[in-house]
Amino acid sequence: MTVTEYFNQQGPERKKILASIHKIIVETNKNVKPRIGEMMGKEMVFYEIDGAFIYALSSVKSHMSIHNMVLYGHKPVHEKYSKLLNKAKFQKGCINFNTAEQMPLDIVKDFMTDCANAAPKYLEIYKARMAKKKK
Repeated sequence: MTVTEYFNQQGPERKKILASIHKIIVETNKNVKPRIGEMMGKEMVFYEIDGAFIYALSSVKSHMSIHNMVLYGHKPVHEKYSKLLNKAKFQKGCINFNTAEQMPLDIVKDFMTDCANAAPKYLEIYKARMAKKKK
């Protein structure tokens, strides 16, 4: 399945929201490579840099989510955007939402820009962990 096919499987409103967020993700971080993958038993759009998972977009029965490793590992980003995107439900490494109102695109763009700026630090930590595992 392609990313476009994944979005086309969604209802009209979800398709519009997810495609808009997807566009923001690939525009704010030119290094990400989107693909369809599976996590927690669900297909979703994965965004990877150099083979490392960094973000995902998902749509399940009850909500949509942005899974975000920078959000999980960079407390200042989590603190800032849990206040700015306060209509969405924040967890450690994901944001769950149901409507476009919960995820205003101007704030999502700022969020993803901050995540892209913090991503190199996350990738440095990830690569160090992977190198340790190989020893």
